[in-house]
Amino acid sequence: MHRITVVGGGFAGLTAAIAAAETGARVTVYEAHHTLGGRARTAEGPYRTNEGPHALYNGGLHWSWLRRRDLIGPLAPVPPLEASRLRLRHQGVLRRTPPLAMLRLLGLKPCRAPADSDFLGWAATVAGEEGARAAANYAAVALFHHDPGILSAAFVQERLRRVTKLPPQAHYPRGGWGSLIDRMAARAWNLGVRIETLSRVDELPGDAPVVVATSLPAARRLLRDDSLSWPSGRTVLLDLAVRTRRADPFVVSDLDAPGWIQRFTAQDRTLAPAGEQLLQGQLPIGPGESRADGIARAEQLLDLGFPGWRERVLWRREAMADGRTGAVDLPGSTWRDRPAVDRGDGIYLVGDQVAAPGVLSEVSFTSAVTAVSLILDRPALDLERA
Repeated sequence: MHRITVVGGGFAGLTAAIAAAETGARVTVYEAHHTLGGRARTAEGPYRTNEGPHALYNGGLHWSWLRRRDLIGPLAPVPPLEASRLRLRHQGVLRRTPPLAMLRLLGLKPCRAPADSDFLGWAATVAGEEGARAAANYAAVALFHHDPGILSAAFVQERLRRVTKLPPQAHYPRGGWGSLIDRMAARAWNLGVRIETLSRVDELPGDAPVVVATSLPAARRLLRDDSLSWPSGRTVLLDLAVRTRRADPFVVSDLDAPGWIQRFTAQDRTLAPAGEQLLQGQLPIGPGESRADGIARAEQLLDLGFPGWRERVLWRREAMADGRTGAVDLPGSTWRDRPAVDRGDGIYLVGDQVAAPGVLSEVSFTSAVTAVSLILDRPALDLERA
């Protein structure tokens, strides 16, 4: 019987633990915090916020894996009326539809975009610079990067295609992502996984394979490996609870610069008390910008899309996510060039910044299943279908 240690109890760590335990392996998960979930935690209390806007995209292997195990749970669908309340800031004005030039990019097949060119340069040849810039900024909801135009064209186009696909691929577990984590933790417990919270690991055990399911900076410190580095985003997170106003939009997306504000109670009223709305926004900022710069841009979007929001605020929280929003690929690189899952000597690295395909949480899932398949010497597809 295999014994496996998992360091980190977030989405990737719990996926690895479940996949391994389903084969009969003895698994121990060590989590430094008092709760599981990592960036997928949902806050307790009256305002059920995640660490930034969160959605679960279907169309990937992680979706079928979770559904097969009844882990997705009830979803909070976006009512059609709310979905029609998408607003786009373009040339300083709030609009209902994107510029026509941007729409030209949405029908292209992903293979058309080259990995070795930057997105803005490539997309400008298809739709002109204005349409290319608008599309790049819109895609920032799945990139968390201050300048998506400088990233690999293939990388950005894949995410642009996923976030604009109809019917929408984004889904919202009722109660926030924490409800998904709770179901995964319960399944792990039922499979016999030992979960130790408030257990920070500073030295790896040498008697069993280890899956390191932490952020890349934390893994770099733990493994003392300076090569564990990859570009990521830096984004300001803003959470607001405001008194309800019926005319408020569902989403305000900035096409003039990367930025996104979403009213999460539009689909899930359990996230805030009755009569209140929960807004969550992410505003990517560049290396020379401060959190105050991101907040100022967020407030400009709020002024455009949510009239009178300042007088309606009941609760507010600001935060910064630096290097915690997944990998971004520069021109000439793909997911295969990121830090490898197999680090040698029985150590395996999983998470959203490693060498695994997918979008957002799909990278964490794929890397976790890959790590377990390597440890157990079993095809990953067998573990996905178990």
